[in-house]
Amino acid sequence: MTSVDEKSTEKRGARGRARGEDSRASVVAAALKSFAARGYFGASMRDIAAEAQIGLAGIYHHFASKQELLQAVMTVTLRDVLASTRARVAAAPEDDSAAQLDGLVRAWVEFHTVRQEDARVGASEVHCLEGEGRERVIALRDEQEALFVDVIERGVERGAFLTPYPREAARAIINMGIAVATWYRLDGDITPHGLAERYAALSLDMVGARGQDRGHSPE
Repeated sequence: MTSVDEKSTEKRGARGRARGEDSRASVVAAALKSFAARGYFGASMRDIAAEAQIGLAGIYHHFASKQELLQAVMTVTLRDVLASTRARVAAAPEDDSAAQLDGLVRAWVEFHTVRQEDARVGASEVHCLEGEGRERVIALRDEQEALFVDVIERGVERGAFLTPYPREAARAIINMGIAVATWYRLDGDITPHGLAERYAALSLDMVGARGQDRGHSPE
């Protein structure tokens, strides 16, 4: 095979992989919509195939079962929100705990305003997970909680936060953000940015941020 033939084969392979990834992503997106509308037990593989506008064989080409699909939906959601929240913490000054928490809460709340289906499925269907898939999803949830706990505990150690209950504060802030997905409307009278700003202020109050330490994170 000539070098030209090899390059042509590589390009065809790359295009095929890209199409496969797009197809898989469309199946995951369809599963999310079906689970959000009908619940895990109420949604069938046929419902998901219809939502994705492909045949059942197309679903089973990527996923062996509905359980695998639920695990994929939750894994995508958690990885996305972890990436977003970590990035906002990293963007804040390393020695500014208030700015780190401000950015963390803003990212968390904004996610729950614009990715409401993801958030609702993640909260309501986690009990349906099984086996190793459940363990992987729970591990990602634990990583997210640990990020909140770490930011708040370091703030307490530095004297920036006065709360004697950093872990409890972290859980309260997390749940406050999760609840947003149950009531927030994008066509309401407050934007995702505006709501995130308010929740960040509430969170800083909750941890007892000192007045001079109530900075804002980089946008």
